[in-house]
Amino acid sequence: MKIRRKTLANIPVHMVLIFWTLVSIFPLVWMFASSLKEQNEVFSNISIIPHAWKFINYVTAWKVGSFGIYFFNSVFYTAVTLIFALFLASMAAYVFARYKFLGRNVLYFMFIGSLMIPIPGAFIPLYILLIKMGLADTRLGLILPYTNAALALAIFILKTFFENIPKEIEEAAVIDGCNKFDLYWRIFLPLAKPAMATVSIFTVLAVWNEFLLALIVINNRALMPIQRGIMVFQGEHLTDYPLLMAGLTIATIPLLIIYFFLSKYILKGITAGAVKG
Repeated sequence: MKIRRKTLANIPVHMVLIFWTLVSIFPLVWMFASSLKEQNEVFSNISIIPHAWKFINYVTAWKVGSFGIYFFNSVFYTAVTLIFALFLASMAAYVFARYKFLGRNVLYFMFIGSLMIPIPGAFIPLYILLIKMGLADTRLGLILPYTNAALALAIFILKTFFENIPKEIEEAAVIDGCNKFDLYWRIFLPLAKPAMATVSIFTVLAVWNEFLLALIVINNRALMPIQRGIMVFQGEHLTDYPLLMAGLTIATIPLLIIYFFLSKYILKGITAGAVKG
C-alpha cells in the first residue's frame, strides 16, 4: 500500500520530467528533420518527416561547405587544449592539495576567482594582447586562451580529489623510494582518473561549443573551428537551411556521443566539487 502511494505521488514529477525531456529534445529532432528536407520544404512542411529523405545534403555540406576542414580544426583545438589543460591543471592541483607554502591559499583563490569573471569582458584586452604577440589568426592564438579558460575549473575539481587520497599511500610510496615527481606521476595521477574524466568532459564541451572567441581571433577559413565555420557557411548560403541544418547536425553528433558514454562522470564531478568545495 505504501509503495502504491509512493508511486502515485511520483507521477506528477515523472510527467514534468517527461515534458521537459521532450521540450529539450525537440529542437534536435527538428534540426535533423530539416537537414533531410529540400529548401522549399523546410517552412512549408511543418511535419518532422520529410517528403523525400535528402541524405545528399550531408555530402554537400561536407564538401561544398568545407565542413571537413572545420571538423578537423575543431578536433585539433579540442585535443591540444585538453592535453595542455589536464597536464597543467593536474600539476597545479597536486601542489595546492598536498603541499603547504606561503601564499598557497591566495594563489588558489585567485585561480578560482577567475571563474566569476565574464569571459566576453576580457575579449578586447585579450585580442589586443594576441595582436601584439603576433598570435591573432593563428592556431596557438586560439589554443592558449582556451587552455587558460579551462584551468580554473580543472584545478578546482582535481584539487578536491587529490585532497581525498589518504596520506598513508603517499608515505608508503616515499618509503619505497618515490621522489616528489614520481608521487605525482605514478601514484596520484592514476588514482585521479575519475576526476580527469570529469575535467575532460567539461573541457571538451566548452572548447567544441565555443564560438565568440573564435569569431574574434580567427579570420582564415583554413583555421576556423566548426562553430565558426557554420557562420561563414550561413553567410554564403543564407537561405539554404537544409545544408545549414546538416552542418549543425554534424557539429552536434560528437557531443551527443561523448555525453551519452561519459555523463555519469559529470554528476560525480559536480557532486565532489559541491561537497568539498
